[in-house]
Amino acid sequence: MLILFLIVWGMAVGWIAHWIVNRNEPVNWTEALIAGLVGSFVGGLIASLIAGDGLDLRPSGIIGSIVGAVIVLLIVQMIRGRSRSAGRR
Repeated sequence: MLILFLIVWGMAVGWIAHWIVNRNEPVNWTEALIAGLVGSFVGGLIASLIAGDGLDLRPSGIIGSIVGAVIVLLIVQMIRGRSRSAGRR
């Protein structure tokens, strides 16, 4: 049951991050899931520990998850932009 919750949570956070970063593009659900899971783990964990909430589900962890997923999506876009421009040379 925990794994199912993590997948659904990752998809939701990834979708919110995609909506923030790429409002006009269709959602790539695989990318959203990966960004949501990685962003939730890194951003949520760091934000929760900095706020002193521990590992409980708190607003600081939720906000950190979304911020982490946005950062992951921006990094992916930077990498894609470099690979596309390198292929044109």
